[in-house]
Amino acid sequence: MLYRVTEEEAGLRLDAFLSGRSGLSRSALARLIDEGEVSVNGRIEKRSYPVGAEDAVSLCLPEPEPSVAEPENIPLDIVYEDGDILVVNKPSGMVVHPAPGNERGTLVNALLYHCGNSLSGIGGVLRPGIVHRIDKDTSGLLVVAKNDEAHRALSAQMEGHHIEREYHALVNGGFGDDSGRVDLPIGRHPTDRKRMAVLSAGQGKSREAVTHYRVLRRYGPITYLSLKLETGRTHQIRVHMSHLGHPLLGDSLYGGGKTPFERRHAALLSGQALHAVSLSFCHPRTGEPLRFTCPLPPEFEKLLAILEAEDR
Repeated sequence: MLYRVTEEEAGLRLDAFLSGRSGLSRSALARLIDEGEVSVNGRIEKRSYPVGAEDAVSLCLPEPEPSVAEPENIPLDIVYEDGDILVVNKPSGMVVHPAPGNERGTLVNALLYHCGNSLSGIGGVLRPGIVHRIDKDTSGLLVVAKNDEAHRALSAQMEGHHIEREYHALVNGGFGDDSGRVDLPIGRHPTDRKRMAVLSAGQGKSREAVTHYRVLRRYGPITYLSLKLETGRTHQIRVHMSHLGHPLLGDSLYGGGKTPFERRHAALLSGQALHAVSLSFCHPRTGEPLRFTCPLPPEFEKLLAILEAEDR
């Protein structure tokens, strides 16, 4: 991979420059630089080397080691299953597929145990059957493909915005409008690679992101929302709501600091208060319209009961 340094980037440390361009962590890049996998204008430099305008920085990534997710006997809340698909209610705290730091205990590990070899291979050895994802600390419905034909058909529906996903969320702040549409592009945060952000022109690469919201109930400084995704960007609801000044309760990544309500009820907020409550699509083989729903998690229900009691 070859990167050309711009005038604006001149003077940055080599590791900082590459972190911004490649998306890799500073620690990972430090190892690659120390191992001689990075050169500047054909020369090996230290990680602290200040890059200059028009420098040509070459990054050589080693071949990834093959890895295969292993089956694990983890209980699944299966809402629907047939020979082509499986719809599951994922609990908060479960990662969808293995990744560095979360190699075991994921939804994929559980699916491999439950389904055996009957999962589509399009997602690769670490993501078999996975058509779409929800965040680790978001709960709710996901559809899984049990063969490649189902995967391709569901992916086409997802790409064409024909899969409807509704979420319920508790957010900070009151909404003046009862409903609305958020159309703001999302991309990787320019300085924090763990976060996504709404990006304006010139801030970096972004993709169209559209979220529809509807107020279900107002509880003074907290609002209960229904949200529907028109697109499916990483952290989309969390980023859009935070950008509007309404971060989700319990969202440590995009929140603006814990409110008194969040501090009082921290035991019920192990992650963001966001639940994928319904999922609608056409069956990939028969074309039959399908709609699935699942109840809110007990912690979410308790938060609503507390808000109702405090609002009387």
